[in-house]
Amino acid sequence: MGRDHLNRADAIQVARIEAALPALATARELTDRFTDMVRNARENALAAWLDEAEESMLSSFARGLRSDQAAVAAALREPWSNGQTEGQINRLKTLKRQMYGRANIDLLKARLVAAS
Repeated sequence: MGRDHLNRADAIQVARIEAALPALATARELTDRFTDMVRNARENALAAWLDEAEESMLSSFARGLRSDQAAVAAALREPWSNGQTEGQINRLKTLKRQMYGRANIDLLKARLVAAS
């Protein structure tokens, strides 16, 4: 739920928290900007965002992104996604964990075919 959908009491509470903790307000604003950057594939905003985020509560996250900035920029620039592949890998690992120590490869194959 976005900030615009808060009721009056919640909006007042958020304003009080942000006034008391400006670093938290900055982190929230940076998080909102990062979400917008990813959703709208705005690669050109990445470098400036990283510079600001490295000086905030998000510094560890920003340093992680900076360490592989080329891949992050490519993810923002390119239309491709490996979401389908990651979903299938997650499904396979979940089935494997559920069956760990209980069955052999034949049962795993049967479950994979049945789950498809």
